[in-house]
Amino acid sequence: MSTKVLVQSILPIKVKIDRDIIVENYFEYLDSIVERYDSLVSYKLTEHLLVRTNSWIIDTLKNTDYYRKKALDSFVFSQKKMIVLPKGASIVIPDSITTKEMLDSFQKTRIDINIPEFKLRIYEDSLKLYDFPVRVGRNEKKYLKMSDRVEDLKTKTGKGFIINYERKPRYVNPVNNLEYLTTRRDDNKITKLPQIPFIETKINGLRNGQMIHPTTNPITLGKAYSNGCIGTKEADAWVIYYHAPIGTKIRIRYDLEILDKKGGKKYLKNIYKK
Repeated sequence: MSTKVLVQSILPIKVKIDRDIIVENYFEYLDSIVERYDSLVSYKLTEHLLVRTNSWIIDTLKNTDYYRKKALDSFVFSQKKMIVLPKGASIVIPDSITTKEMLDSFQKTRIDINIPEFKLRIYEDSLKLYDFPVRVGRNEKKYLKMSDRVEDLKTKTGKGFIINYERKPRYVNPVNNLEYLTTRRDDNKITKLPQIPFIETKINGLRNGQMIHPTTNPITLGKAYSNGCIGTKEADAWVIYYHAPIGTKIRIRYDLEILDKKGGKKYLKNIYKK
């Protein structure tokens, strides 16, 4: 009998965390678990499978959101130094049955963004799992040093897929192509920038740099404010990331007519009207 079959028969396995893991070292630690146990299970173990099996990790990551901590009268200067995997906690390696269910769920998951509604929704088949406020691109054209040309900043519509991640993104101002390490929050306090993945989309067959990523200024949500990317709350960005493995379907639309909560027609402001 092979090692894979022997290990699979006693799954799920619990991995005890032997030290406090901070955000800065979080991805390396998860990668080490995936690498260690991938050869011992009968399926391809991934970060997304691991974290979705251990949903408490997502809850902990959500609670590193600056504004969530502020609501608890706690000031966080550097999110990267916060503990997200405490010593003594356990991470479960999923069994093959749980894995199959999650992979089926991943296949049925899609992201839907309606630009003038400033909404990002996550669906599994027809079931809506989440509904998040977002900000979108401004209705203007501007020279960006990053691309060295004048760009239309409106968020592009179309259908496509999640194509890549930046798990440790650099924050670069596309206008002047300068990297920045700190941010001024809505409460006018300065903090370090958080480490939260940026999600890259491929829309209508094009990788145009249109990302889904957190904003450190949620006051801008519900507005046409960005340089084309879709901005979210810090907490929401973690949820989206772990519901969007590579290949997840995405649709970005511009629908001005929607249904209200009572099923009646509602007409949105045409934010990209010329």
